[in-house]
Amino acid sequence: MIYVDADACPVKPEILKVAERHALPVTLVANSGLRPSRDPMVTNVIVSAGFDAADDWIAERAGPGDVVITADVPLAGRCVAKGALVTGPTGRVFDVANIGMATAMRDLGAHLRETGESRGFNAAFTARDRSAFLETLDRLCRRAKQA
Repeated sequence: MIYVDADACPVKPEILKVAERHALPVTLVANSGLRPSRDPMVTNVIVSAGFDAADDWIAERAGPGDVVITADVPLAGRCVAKGALVTGPTGRVFDVANIGMATAMRDLGAHLRETGESRGFNAAFTARDRSAFLETLDRLCRRAKQA
């Protein structure tokens, strides 16, 4: 199963293409409307607008053999702790070896933004990011199918 933190996810078409190639079902989870899919392997889940509702929904269900796609570091940490394979939309893999550092860097960035030391601009999503994501997702899907 592939779970997608779908609000503002820039790689939904790529996810569907890779999932189809690997015959893995996809669940897109969001707080707002998603375009319906005719593909029976794709499920859309709309959760309440509550804070972290989509994250909570995914974290409750993801586990070993699942792939989770999210840019949200706390959600990535929760899913890694449950044994899921996790990647961000730029192809960055989150695992037990790096989730602690990713969390620390996220917290540092939040602190710097709060104190005015940083404006917190995110880098633009590039073709290189999309390519790295496709490669990473394909690799994680193969690992998930072996699990």
